[in-house]
Amino acid sequence: MTTIATQPFRYLQGYPLETLAQIEKMREEQRLGDWLKNRYPAAHGVRTDKALFEYVQSLKQEHLRGADPLNKVAYDSKLHVVQHALGTHTTISRVQGNKLKAKREIRIATLFKDVPDEFLRMIAVHELAHIKERGHDKAFYQLCTYMEPRYHQLEFEVRVYLTHLENQGPKLWSTAPKRED
Repeated sequence: MTTIATQPFRYLQGYPLETLAQIEKMREEQRLGDWLKNRYPAAHGVRTDKALFEYVQSLKQEHLRGADPLNKVAYDSKLHVVQHALGTHTTISRVQGNKLKAKREIRIATLFKDVPDEFLRMIAVHELAHIKERGHDKAFYQLCTYMEPRYHQLEFEVRVYLTHLENQGPKLWSTAPKRED
């Protein structure tokens, strides 16, 4: 039996030992995937970068109307592997004439193409919150929970899903059309 102390959960650092023990038990019994599928039976349908931009833009319009505009929102297949991040927000400053123009971009790991809407919303809210709050401080998390009241629970469940995948669990959701033979 693998113990929590010898094999820490990379994505679940900082959670209470009781919670980690429950996750460990479900992992050993190979029930993490079933637990997640029961909670979230279907994936979202946001497949393209254009649809993702519209999705994030609607969240921004609903919760952050006065925030700086977004210039680009896209799925990025390199994020999870290269930067150990699930999403990024960047501000690129360019000189145009005698003015400095800032362009804001959000990139979301391609992993989020095949997850429930709640997971996509959580990562989009996280990256949108960085438009107003740069660090991961109290004000940042208050903004996240303002935009998504279940933010902390969803973040935990995303971390459980990442743990499931890291332990060679299969992807649980797919929005790709099924072929009929």
